[in-house]
Amino acid sequence: MQVIGYGTQEASATLKPLKFNREPVRAGEIGIEITHCGVCHSDLHQARNDWENTVWPCIPGHEVVGTVTEVGEGVTKFKVGDRAGIGCMVNSCQDCEQCDMGHEQYCTGPKSCTLTYNGPKKPDGTNSYGGYSTAIAVREEFALTIPDAIESQHAAPILCAGITTFQPMKHFGLKEGQVLGVAGIGGLGHMAVQIGKALGAKVVALTTSPEKREAIEALGADEIVLMDDKDALKSHAQSIDLIVDTIPYKHDINQYLQLMAAKGQIAVVGNFLGFEDVDTATMVFQHVGITGSLIGGVPDTQEVLELCAKHGIRPQVEMIEMSGVNKAFERMQGEDVRFRHVIDMASLKNDSDAAESATRVDDPVRGEVVS
Repeated sequence: MQVIGYGTQEASATLKPLKFNREPVRAGEIGIEITHCGVCHSDLHQARNDWENTVWPCIPGHEVVGTVTEVGEGVTKFKVGDRAGIGCMVNSCQDCEQCDMGHEQYCTGPKSCTLTYNGPKKPDGTNSYGGYSTAIAVREEFALTIPDAIESQHAAPILCAGITTFQPMKHFGLKEGQVLGVAGIGGLGHMAVQIGKALGAKVVALTTSPEKREAIEALGADEIVLMDDKDALKSHAQSIDLIVDTIPYKHDINQYLQLMAAKGQIAVVGNFLGFEDVDTATMVFQHVGITGSLIGGVPDTQEVLELCAKHGIRPQVEMIEMSGVNKAFERMQGEDVRFRHVIDMASLKNDSDAAESATRVDDPVRGEVVS
């Protein structure tokens, strides 16, 4: 099946129309016509090769929602016409301890998990193309059921921004009455504020952007701390039980360590670039941990979708056409988004100019289905 997508073949290039063939739907898989796809900061990092691991061509998109157009033999969860979602993964070994526990993102199979784009987490030379495209196929185990209460454009960002921030809250057992700090109020952070409130926590928004105050208050944050306000930092010292750190670039982690209560945890979900001069003395004397958390497994992603449906949690989205994705990247870099772009993929399906101008690239491989 020929598919049109938007991607890039080098770090310095803008995203342009590309065409390729998807593999046919096999037993245990479903085919999806993509209707909506969120624009994540990871898409920008990957397209620009900021993490120095990009596999070219790069066709981003891992917040994918669409309509099932085909079901393979043996599929039981979906039928043609259903809505389905795909998050950050399309495959894993399904046979290791992590997969058995529903933590497919930590698969210990030979290639680890296969990401929705950029291929296996342990690169092996093959590639996968993501949701900035008109259609995709995925094994049934990695497809999410979209609750009726959530519209597709709102469901899409939950499949990355929602699960990425929910996962550490679940892992560390965030309880009613505890204090949750959210560092960075962007695409991920604005979901973390809402999810934390739904779980009964007192939520403190930690931001460097005073112009976001009104928007943050509207999300339900109990308090807002500006990170350049020394008095505010002093008054909140040793008061936070868990911080979900969504900031996607290097920053001073020591400011946040000073805010942690004894035995608190800082869960880093956005920064793959490291920290410098970490204050380990505070970590030791306050029994504070800095931990990493990667997206979430399929069961937990389904759980956060249901949580958002139950509590009326929705990402704040700005709809764009596919042709506007490069401008969206620029605005995301400038922190000029409140709070998530979502692409109306009908704009690509109906774009005859994009189809005509698309450059042919190698076909992607999404991996074998494990029976």
